[in-house]
Amino acid sequence: MRPLVLLVGAVVLVDTMFYAAITPLLPELRDELGLGKGGAGVLAAAYAAGTFAGALPGGWIAARLGVRVAVLSGLALMGVAGLAFAFGHSVVLLDGARFLQGVGGACSWSGGLAWLAAAAPRERRGEVLGTALGAAIVGGQLGPVVGAVAHAVGRQAAFSTTAVLGIALAVWAARTPAAPGGAPSAGLREAIRDRRLAAGLWLTALPSAAFGVVAVLAPLRLDALGAGALAIGATFFVAAGGEALVNPAVGRLTDRRGVRVVALPGLLAAAALLVVVPLPERVLPAAVAVVAATCVLGVLWVPSMALIASGADAVGLDQGFAAAGFSLAWAAGYTAGAAGGGALAGAASDAAPFAVVAAAALATAAAARVASRRAGPLRSPG
Repeated sequence: MRPLVLLVGAVVLVDTMFYAAITPLLPELRDELGLGKGGAGVLAAAYAAGTFAGALPGGWIAARLGVRVAVLSGLALMGVAGLAFAFGHSVVLLDGARFLQGVGGACSWSGGLAWLAAAAPRERRGEVLGTALGAAIVGGQLGPVVGAVAHAVGRQAAFSTTAVLGIALAVWAARTPAAPGGAPSAGLREAIRDRRLAAGLWLTALPSAAFGVVAVLAPLRLDALGAGALAIGATFFVAAGGEALVNPAVGRLTDRRGVRVVALPGLLAAAALLVVVPLPERVLPAAVAVVAATCVLGVLWVPSMALIASGADAVGLDQGFAAAGFSLAWAAGYTAGAAGGGALAGAASDAAPFAVVAAAALATAAAARVASRRAGPLRSPG
């Protein structure tokens, strides 16, 4: 089990590393390409839009052709997209490269998460998925560092490494045994009627939307307050490090105590912190607010992944399509948060999109509280 966790962790780490590398580059790219907040939001959201487009095809590949084929397909697309982003000089090409990387990420994540969910014992599934998510968050932590390096040495040198890393991971995946894919016994549309799966999808989409708002507006806010690319990268580095440290423990807590023990406090804390993020007028308090908010938001994905996996088991949905559901929910939320948040901030103020996602978190916590009284606790293990 451990070698498989290491492989999947490495795949999602590299994917999220290059996805997150744009964070400290966003102010520079905005100036270079003449983008407003809306255009910057579209560039940031292009990856998530690609993930949305590639989620169901990636799930189909994992379910019908095998999880390894899905992972290899995603790695190939990631390498091509990285080279396009390295050498592109127009907003259309860069948006397209980010979109293609998102398609590849959907395939890699669908294959990798399905691989883990099928192999892990049910009583350890939250812990295993939380460990993989922790690796992805480490990638998110390293991404701003890559972006800062790209700011110093150029995008060509920094982003060309995606091809090298993709080849190395593909060789590793090709040498790792995996069970062949098969036809799923239930469809995604029918499966979402299961309350665990539906709750897991929403609990994925909501923090993803909040992350989209933070990923676009926080770097621009820090830049406006006087922070450089290195300081912006360091802020998100620290934030991702905090997430990575707590997520395996959150996974164990989810396995033992159930989803609401993690989700309800997380939703309430996220709502409070999101309101605070756009308020500070100095770099250090603003950076601290970003770190605190993103750490809390990242916690919510662990119970959401466990809910989706256990809901899929309950209705007989192949884990490849369950992982595709996670990717769809993440992509829909992040795209709405990044593109919609950027547009709303441009039309109103930065505080407006943060207030919207905070209100959604409060409403979700209230709805979950009412549901728990009516139906009893939702637990992640099957």
